Amino acid sequence: MISADPSELDDTRREPLDPDAFRAAMASFPTGVTIVTTQGPEDTPYGFTANSFCSVSLEPPMILVCLSRTARSFPVFEGCKQFAVSILQAHHTELARRFASKREDKFAQGRFVRTTNGLTVVDGAVAVIECDLHQQHDAGDHVILVGLVHSARMAENRSPALYVDRAFGAVGPVPPG
Repeated sequence: MISADPSELDDTRREPLDPDAFRAAMASFPTGVTIVTTQGPEDTPYGFTANSFCSVSLEPPMILVCLSRTARSFPVFEGCKQFAVSILQAHHTELARRFASKREDKFAQGRFVRTTNGLTVVDGAVAVIECDLHQQHDAGDHVILVGLVHSARMAENRSPALYVDRAFGAVGPVPPG
């Protein structure tokens, strides 16, 4: 793997990066919205909202998701053996907001189900992907979780949630013309 140590990069020819401009630029990129879950001590479910999610490989099937080191659930995910990704429907926006917070009672409201592998997932999600934790990579203030997918299933009716410019929307067909 090729990577550069940030302290070794020559940035003398660059202007300083404005963090607000970087956040705004990244917010302008539309993404789907997911809730990532695992089971912690005493089989307690833990989860967080993520839009930094993508497929990595088809053979073997792998995905990645990024988790902030400041998330309440970080210590549990750092030591987990498996996790699930629920791709949210447009009507799940309040659930996405709750799981993006630092609240302790994230699973108190909403509809959740247990998979045959024992993971808690969002009932009625667009899709649910279950993974074994394959690798973790340090990435600044986040960690990248790479999952080896062992199960993927989709709902019959799908209206995926979309997040862009710090607002939720829905994905729909593009009109012809």
